[in-house]
Amino acid sequence: MTDAVFPDPASMRKQYRAEGLSETELAATPVEQFARWFKQAATEAHLFEPNAMVVSTADAEGRPSSRTVLLKQFDEQGFVFYTNYDSRKARDLGENPYVSLLFPWHPMARQVIVSGVARRTGRDETAAYFRTRPHGSQLGAWASEQSSVIGTRADLEASYAELAARYPEGEQVPVPPHWGGFRVAPRTVEFWQGRENRLHDRLRYVAEADGSWRVERLSP
Repeated sequence: MTDAVFPDPASMRKQYRAEGLSETELAATPVEQFARWFKQAATEAHLFEPNAMVVSTADAEGRPSSRTVLLKQFDEQGFVFYTNYDSRKARDLGENPYVSLLFPWHPMARQVIVSGVARRTGRDETAAYFRTRPHGSQLGAWASEQSSVIGTRADLEASYAELAARYPEGEQVPVPPHWGGFRVAPRTVEFWQGRENRLHDRLRYVAEADGSWRVERLSP
């Protein structure tokens, strides 16, 4: 037994009073609607890292895992993030390409859930993005064998220091062959707006075979 006193999560309930979301307000495509909300999150609400999303994957046996990743690009083709291809998320996607992306914009009482299929980006696209990364982040992509077990923090820092000596600031760092992007082509995109008395608005775009989108309202 422990004498520790833990906070009561159930007592932290908040009453949402945000304006709602109606079908008549939606953009023609989910990416257009996402762009609207993303701009509001970034430039009006000034949320910290509105591009942070929870990426959920599952391996071939259906065992799930989730982690926070930064969105780097989005357009009508999908939502792009980058990672080590030897990481757990990348291994999962190699076995099971279905993925869920969750954007938790809590201060706005909003969230967006993207469900779709992930495919690797081309090497040219990966290299173009890699060149935009800060020098230290480029070195970090080499230094970290993401998701693998390491002995100590000092081991990681020693690996980074060795790379920093090999590729000093101003010298081009090669793109790691084990590092690159994934583009998630959406099959469904749900926009959730918190409302009073738990009567939230949930509007979901569903991809049709002809390339159009059907909008559904879900019960909260």
